[in-house]
Amino acid sequence: MQKKPISSEEIDEAKVLSQAAGLCSRREYCVSQMREKLAAWGLPDDARERVIHRLVDERFIDEQRFARAYAMDKMRYNHWGRVKIGQMLRLMGIPAALRQTALDELPADEYTAILQRLVRQKRPTLKARNDYELRGKLMRFLAGRGFEADEVARAIDDERLS
Repeated sequence: MQKKPISSEEIDEAKVLSQAAGLCSRREYCVSQMREKLAAWGLPDDARERVIHRLVDERFIDEQRFARAYAMDKMRYNHWGRVKIGQMLRLMGIPAALRQTALDELPADEYTAILQRLVRQKRPTLKARNDYELRGKLMRFLAGRGFEADEVARAIDDERLS
């Protein structure tokens, strides 16, 4: 159960810092997510930036750690590809170098296994008049999940051969 946000009558920077640190100790947050949360709590801009600065200094917020955890979770549990994960990290304001590092650290064998499993699961559910149409539908589905076209083509070809 999540704590209620601090009421606007009693906005105290120390209380907010304590509550934000508690949130960050339970799960990873990036700076932009915490900035939104603090704004929703009604904290003024200058106090919000001081709290975020403190959280970063005390390593409650670490964008590299967040990017790694986010990428791994989205790959494993949501079955997203590198493209979609990278786009979402970019929307969260994660710097390009940190995004690329997090994407490069995704285990290639697990990534490929997820992609092949998605091909095997989706293929029987699709209705197509011929192999060309089936391949196009699979490609669009997996592109929507954020997988790269060359990886998708390889997975479809591997599945066809087995």
